[in-house]
Amino acid sequence: MAYTPLVFTGPVRDTARCGRSAIEKRQTEGVIALSATGLAGDEQAEKAFHGGPDRALCHYPREHYDYWKMMYPEIEDRFVAPFFGENISTLGMTEETVFIGDIYQWGSAVIQVTQPRSPCYKLNPLTDVSDFAQVMQDCGRTGWLYRVVGKGDVSSDQPLKLLTRTSAVSVREAAAIAFHLPFDETEYRYLLQASGLSASWTLTMQRRLMTGKIEDFNRRLFGSAAAV
Repeated sequence: MAYTPLVFTGPVRDTARCGRSAIEKRQTEGVIALSATGLAGDEQAEKAFHGGPDRALCHYPREHYDYWKMMYPEIEDRFVAPFFGENISTLGMTEETVFIGDIYQWGSAVIQVTQPRSPCYKLNPLTDVSDFAQVMQDCGRTGWLYRVVGKGDVSSDQPLKLLTRTSAVSVREAAAIAFHLPFDETEYRYLLQASGLSASWTLTMQRRLMTGKIEDFNRRLFGSAAAV
């Protein structure tokens, strides 16, 4: 199966709702170089939480925007790709059908799914909904991230083609284990066995096993004010 992507990139800039951010991306046509750090012309503002080898690309299913329009009709005009700052948007690929470790050919590049996206507090001012990041996390419509296994040239004219499935853990299941289920050592060990899982998620699951508890999500979901 092949999936035709819309492709988006953008620099870090001052934004009206999210401060200094690269979340406001624009559709890109033509051939673009894809390296280990992402698409040429694309940037991340907070590199401790965005970008890097395991988070070089963000993919968000375009069909999810219909759900958000239904949930928040008062701002339905905003829900058009790439509103959530994604690099790739497709129809036909969702968290249920995409698996951790999946390897895709895209143009002359090869990319691998590493983790679900972890929604962050910047989605709250972006939507003017105070708990939007929490809502996205709870409903599982998070999208997912990739590492670049082999650099190359890509474009919106070149489909994503699944080459290899390396695990039995879907993106939806991974998000449920990390975000929705109570503490469960068996589930964490199951997720850790998923080939291709990102280093940050591997460390998070290992820390849960070491400490016997789930980390606090509030700072990520609500920002520094949540720590006060």
